[in-house]
Amino acid sequence: MRLGLALGYWGRGPSPAGLDLAREAERLGYDSVWTAEAWGSDAFTALTWIAAHTSRIRLGTAVAQMAARAPTTTAMHALTLDHLSGGRVLLGLGLSGPQVVEGWYGRPFPRSPLTATREYVDVVRQVLRREAPVRLDGRHHSHPYNGPDGTGLGKALKPITHPLRADVPVLLGAEGPKNIAQTLTIADGWLPLYWTPDRWAEVYALPETLPEGFLVAPMVRARLCEDVTAGLLPVKAMLGFYIGGMGHAARNFHADLMGRMGYEKEARRIQELFAAGRREEAVLAVPDAFADEISLVGPRRRIAGRLEKWRRGPVTDLLVTSPDPATLRLLAELNP
Repeated sequence: MRLGLALGYWGRGPSPAGLDLAREAERLGYDSVWTAEAWGSDAFTALTWIAAHTSRIRLGTAVAQMAARAPTTTAMHALTLDHLSGGRVLLGLGLSGPQVVEGWYGRPFPRSPLTATREYVDVVRQVLRREAPVRLDGRHHSHPYNGPDGTGLGKALKPITHPLRADVPVLLGAEGPKNIAQTLTIADGWLPLYWTPDRWAEVYALPETLPEGFLVAPMVRARLCEDVTAGLLPVKAMLGFYIGGMGHAARNFHADLMGRMGYEKEARRIQELFAAGRREEAVLAVPDAFADEISLVGPRRRIAGRLEKWRRGPVTDLLVTSPDPATLRLLAELNP
């Protein structure tokens, strides 16, 4: 099991410690560093800055939002950064949800998200293979464009720049059972949001045998501390925001996943409190048991014991979210 550093997306501004953490992770032997985006900072610019200040560590997006860019644009980002970094890119993609897609990107959330994802990945792979001009007569993506409001003058093109690698790994952030099943067939890896080392087979209904070389790269919040209850508060704050605020009450994939993990009643309560503006109460309503199950928090011995559970499952890459260099060092020691 390899270790990765997940930096996420910016809040009000860039973290002054982000680059130092990435450099420390590389020094400690971490295999990868990952950036994200929501409705503020983008994933690729921050990753390019990190690429310029590192030499070995692989560079992943977890995730770049599909609604933010045409699939050819995303492929151009990956192609360019892969060249500049010497072949270190891992392209993690996610569909996001209706609230963000329609509210921030100003476009309709696809009525057939599985088809939209499949077409998007198809176009990205066509660009990176550069075997022929990109062509797809899809439901959500058409290359050349053939809509009724077009000129009809579009020409099928292939990238001017020759990609450094035709096989840049494509990973998908998937939460629903059908989306996960499709991910196993069209992607090189999967980015689970909440991973439980005790119940992953039950929660995600994964097959016993995964495709050869398939990456399973969940994120985990980690914190080396003596007080477990206090250490779980940042995990609960994250969960309160994702469950309560990252999606509409009628369609929130994160809340649905929490429900499938046995906390449906608690998920709805968190949503109610967050919607009412009672955010602190929403955070406190997150069960400690749930936050603890999906994180690595506590003293060294406790983290060491729990890390073994993650190592025994199908996880190939553990993407660690922690602003604490001591925690990063501990995990590097426990996972040589």
